[in-house]
Amino acid sequence: MAEAADFPGTSPSPARRWLRRAGALLVAVPLLAGLVQLPETPVSHAAAKTSAAEATGSRTVDVAVNSLTPTAPGEDDTLTISGTVTNSGKQTVTTAEVSLRVGPPLNSRSAIDSAAQRTSYVPGADGNQISSEYVKEFAKLAPGVPQTFSISVPVKELDLGADGVYQLAVTLTGQTAAQPWTQVLGVQRTFLPWQPGETDTKTRTTYLWPLISSTHVTAETGSDEQQTPVLEDDSLAEEISPGGRLERMVALGADLDVTWVIDPDLLASVDAMTRSYRIRATNGTIAGKNQAVAKQWLDNLEKAVADKKVVALPFADPDLASLAHNGKNVSGSLGHLKDATDAAIRTVETVLHVKPSTDFAWPVEGAVDPSIVEVATSAGADMVIARSDSMQETSGLTYTPNAARPIGGGTTAVVADARLSTAFEGDMTGAEKSTLAVQEFLAQSLMITLQEPQKQRSIVVAPQRMPSASQAQTMATALTALDEDRWSEAQDLSAAAKAKPDPDATAQVPSTKEYPSALRKQELPQSAFEAIQETQQALDSFTVILTDSSRVVTPFGRAIDRQMSTSWRGRAAEAQQFRDGVQSYLEGLTQQVKLIDKSPAKLSGRSATIPVTVQNNLVQGVDRLVLRLTSTKPKRLQIGDGDYQEQPVRVAGGHSQTVKFTTTTNANGPVPVIAQLYTEDGQRYGPEVSFDLEVTEVPPSVMLVIAGGLLLLVLAGFRMYTQRKRATARQADAPEGGPEQESRAESGAADPGQPSDPTPDTAPESTDPSGTGERVDR
Repeated sequence: MAEAADFPGTSPSPARRWLRRAGALLVAVPLLAGLVQLPETPVSHAAAKTSAAEATGSRTVDVAVNSLTPTAPGEDDTLTISGTVTNSGKQTVTTAEVSLRVGPPLNSRSAIDSAAQRTSYVPGADGNQISSEYVKEFAKLAPGVPQTFSISVPVKELDLGADGVYQLAVTLTGQTAAQPWTQVLGVQRTFLPWQPGETDTKTRTTYLWPLISSTHVTAETGSDEQQTPVLEDDSLAEEISPGGRLERMVALGADLDVTWVIDPDLLASVDAMTRSYRIRATNGTIAGKNQAVAKQWLDNLEKAVADKKVVALPFADPDLASLAHNGKNVSGSLGHLKDATDAAIRTVETVLHVKPSTDFAWPVEGAVDPSIVEVATSAGADMVIARSDSMQETSGLTYTPNAARPIGGGTTAVVADARLSTAFEGDMTGAEKSTLAVQEFLAQSLMITLQEPQKQRSIVVAPQRMPSASQAQTMATALTALDEDRWSEAQDLSAAAKAKPDPDATAQVPSTKEYPSALRKQELPQSAFEAIQETQQALDSFTVILTDSSRVVTPFGRAIDRQMSTSWRGRAAEAQQFRDGVQSYLEGLTQQVKLIDKSPAKLSGRSATIPVTVQNNLVQGVDRLVLRLTSTKPKRLQIGDGDYQEQPVRVAGGHSQTVKFTTTTNANGPVPVIAQLYTEDGQRYGPEVSFDLEVTEVPPSVMLVIAGGLLLLVLAGFRMYTQRKRATARQADAPEGGPEQESRAESGAADPGQPSDPTPDTAPESTDPSGTGERVDR
């Protein structure tokens, strides 16, 4: 009787099947009681978990199910199960046999959970072995040596009854030297969704297909006209190359009926790679070489999303919970969310040539509280993608309700199903985990339909933000099975959000205290948003002086968006490094416009001119700057008509400009002078430059002394001139003669016997004033 499902909507099994199963169970029970191990008690189960080295009982042999096809068989199909068995014990297993057991249909989603969590064989619960014709025998299993198996059985031989989810166990029986009787030494259970035909009412399923990556592009760009972007590394090329994570997401998603959820930053980053780009290296940057890969990926994506629903997240997928909990109180933080939303629309339309929806906000793992909802809707979104483990049902519903829930203020919470959304998390590189995940996903999906077969529901699946390539492949396998439209049909996210809300479903957003502590520990701290705001303020001050601010506003604006990205969760050190890099690069640019240092100088006289040079090492020109020169001792030195003087500054790219200031001195002594650049709105720009001027202004008394000295020099010179003239005249009047005459002439006595020449050799010097420009001998 235990095998007759008490699940609503199921029909009783045919009498023949019931009698056969009941008889087999009656025969098996006494045998199992004597020959097969008893069910483990909670105590023994706990002990097994704490002692991983032990491999006894039904855990002696590890049974791995690596393949199950078809995943959801029909009546005429043949079910094939393949895998491996590995003896984890210390003794050789003999007369080993792998067989299949079909358990009773499960009657709830929680029953599926319980069956998936069991690790040991439980007689009765794990069902009866099907015909011995479908087994795989091994003469012996040596310890540690894996052996493969494959069993194919017609579905009709499974004796499945009504539509439902059946537990399917793969067991290994055998003997050991210590226990020489046949017993179950290993078991692996999975699920078989049994819905051979179409249901009258299908569940409408919306599956989000996320294209999101971490931050790759820096704020740095080249000085060329194209502003060549610089990437942190070349890891994005690996993701979009054949076999890479993002390449697989696009290739697999192209064949699925899904809703694409895209971070526009990813599109912008790949688009930048289609042209010249550079990659940071140990010493500077190197040229990127993956333009062809980037072009191919974008081309494939554009084809894949054609005629599909595309939801664009705000640029760089900002962390809404971090904003709500730590950034909201930092001035300007919410404004970045609005800018990121506007940038998202432009980016998607430019790159993919489709108009995206920006009506949806997606907090991390769908965890919400009132503050997150408030922030999420502040940029224009009126629908928030939550998850059912955050907005849990409290009214005792026996079925899974519609995803859409009105939560007030015109906002709709689209509540994704937690079990389905987390079905493919973890390592899916192994065939076993992937196979089991697919079967459990399909089992949960079918159970939703069977919960209330006459009531159509719209459910949403929101998987992990950045699935690995193996996770994407596993997701695609499960969705391909759903696409057969037997119990589920695809629906886009907008349609799911518009579905009529279930009146009994919870619409209460949990309080802030209920937000998961594990997620809160990963959030960006308030200091991160304060640093972001400092960067924004520095950017604002810088752009007002530029003649072409777009060369700076766009790359730095997007870099600020990237600083708030959800991808930084759990990566605090990397997030800090990225913020510091943006700030450092911006500071480096602003310092390209600066004042040239001046050395101390002397200033003589009552007035003088002071030159100050502004240097612009940017590629573009700067304007709307004001240079102010200030005297710290205006009573000693005035600049212009007062304490300071200002002059406008405009400097072309790669040039310098020298600005001259007039000064007036009133007293001697040192005067510190300060030069400072300002923007036109009065904000300081860059550091000030200070230098000392030594004032040596000459007073009137000193000028009188100097004038008196000059007058004495003139008088002395005149006296010397007149004396020389008289001496020359006496020489001219003296008679020519021999030595005697010369002796007289030297003695100054005139010779009365010798007449003088009638005409002198030279004309007498004129005593009239000298003409202009004439030379005066002294």
